[in-house]
Amino acid sequence: MLCVGGRIASVGTTKDAMKDVWIKKNKKHVSEIDCAGRVVVPGFVDSHTHPAFMNPRLVDFEKRIAGATYEEIAEAGGGIRSSISGVRTASKNALTEMIYASLRQMGRHGTTTVEAKSGYGLSFESEIKSLDAIRAAAHRWPGSVAPTFLGAHVVPVEYRGRSNQYVDLICNEMIPAVAKNNLAKFVDVFCDRGAFSPEDTERIFAAAIKNNLAVRAHLGQLTETRLAPLLRFRPSSLDHMDHVNDADLRPLAESDTVATFVPGANYFLATERYPNARHLIESGVAVALATDFNPGSSPMLSMPMAMSLACTHMKMTPAEAIVASTINGAWALQVADRKGSIEPGKDADLAVFDAADYREIPYWFGVNRCSFTIMNGELSNPAPDEQWH
Repeated sequence: MLCVGGRIASVGTTKDAMKDVWIKKNKKHVSEIDCAGRVVVPGFVDSHTHPAFMNPRLVDFEKRIAGATYEEIAEAGGGIRSSISGVRTASKNALTEMIYASLRQMGRHGTTTVEAKSGYGLSFESEIKSLDAIRAAAHRWPGSVAPTFLGAHVVPVEYRGRSNQYVDLICNEMIPAVAKNNLAKFVDVFCDRGAFSPEDTERIFAAAIKNNLAVRAHLGQLTETRLAPLLRFRPSSLDHMDHVNDADLRPLAESDTVATFVPGANYFLATERYPNARHLIESGVAVALATDFNPGSSPMLSMPMAMSLACTHMKMTPAEAIVASTINGAWALQVADRKGSIEPGKDADLAVFDAADYREIPYWFGVNRCSFTIMNGELSNPAPDEQWH
């Protein structure tokens, strides 16, 4: 594989590569990385994360161990709302450092492209600050970041009982400001019980489209939501999808929308039900995998761990898990023309694993077997003894 200028120039055998006139002329100036005995895959595309937070939610963790449900914790003042004060009071620099540290950890596990959401500020000022911090962290990281505005995460306490006014704020002030300052590629909505209704979601989607922003949604995590009214907005991805009506599978399969599973949340929340991956795949739905990295329901940075959960609890094959974590994740972020597969012309994003077989990537869990990554042609996280020529 020859990478030039941050992109993949050619892929093939060494014998064929050495026939290339350019390589013959420049062989002495080419840095070679020996990956013999290892597995090289496209860099993982983590298409659903929430890195813009300041503190872990340890009280929620203990309450859940004691038997409280996700919704009971939220009703008692925990959950998403408990992360708000930390983000609102944090400086942009402090938030940037937290996000940057998370991106670096993701990279160490083979992730080279990350979707990063706001959503823990839930006021005009703190949502803009969160997106500014995501942009600042992205500029320091050699990988790629797709920023997402998630002002519609939950209704903040100050708008309780008048959620329509908060939706007005999102549609009329937040989204236009995000678009004007080019702070996000997507607008996301948590459409579920205790968050935003399908009608709210349609309003927010319409405002996003009006401002030339793509849309996506958290959907079907706690309850079933019918998909048809939302599919007309052509969302790039519908995420969680634990509860899906069978009648919605055909239109979903016929659409360009990807169903993104986040099994780390099912694991951490100890839910009895995981998404029915086999049913969706066999219905022709394109599926992706993501970590859902966040402080409340999935404090997990590792895509290989997400893949392991998908294989063991959702009965996806290792090959399906890799596809879902690479090219399908790239489709979910609308970057499949540049990311997600090893092809000439695409960005040089690669993950190299200390393994003899690709099935080992989800097989070994609780340990990081990623030797190093290459992000946009830049070697990242190499071990001291990497072989160079």
